[in-house]
Amino acid sequence: MKRAFQSLMLGGALTAAAVMGAVAPAAAQTVQPGVQMMQPPPSLNLSAYGEVKAAPDMATISFGVQTEAATAQEAMRDNATRMTQVMAALRRAGIAERDVQTSGLNLSAQYDYQQNEPPKLRGYQAVNRVTVTINDLTKVGTTADAVVAAGVNQIDGISFGLKDPSAAEDQARRQAVQALQAKAQLYAQALNVQLAGIRNLSEGGGYAPQPPQPMF
Repeated sequence: MKRAFQSLMLGGALTAAAVMGAVAPAAAQTVQPGVQMMQPPPSLNLSAYGEVKAAPDMATISFGVQTEAATAQEAMRDNATRMTQVMAALRRAGIAERDVQTSGLNLSAQYDYQQNEPPKLRGYQAVNRVTVTINDLTKVGTTADAVVAAGVNQIDGISFGLKDPSAAEDQARRQAVQALQAKAQLYAQALNVQLAGIRNLSEGGGYAPQPPQPMF
């Protein structure tokens, strides 16, 4: 099975209210004798979308080491032994210590359950979860193989992303603004009105890395 590196998609959804110059003067509403309140000019609410695809330049692997034993001390000791082997394997694979982060360590009692009987303690389970950042995509496969061989028995997933998505985000914003301006001009021409300017502008969406899809 081969895996394809799917491009990252970045979406910036921009919503703007463009003020249209009214064909007739703005209507005035009398509130009290001698006092007039001007109605706000009509507005056009539109949204546009910008999307940029960029090849990933980094990956993260999340995995865990799970051990079980009759006592909590044994479960923790076995887990620590395996984690030492895993950390050594990561160093041999060229992964820097700063790119390895422990995301959680959990110890829990394990019980067997049978109908009409109280739970029976079976032992204890220790789980240590780690997230590794890989800055060289050519090392993703070898790193995964290395940690599994060293004792990792849970792979939570591999995701791909950008070290710095700001350039792609800005490009998506520019595309969204251009699309918004074009749409506003189209509506203005169809309605035979003139655009007076932008009343407000808001942004939604953002950087959204996607995992690779398997290809057979």
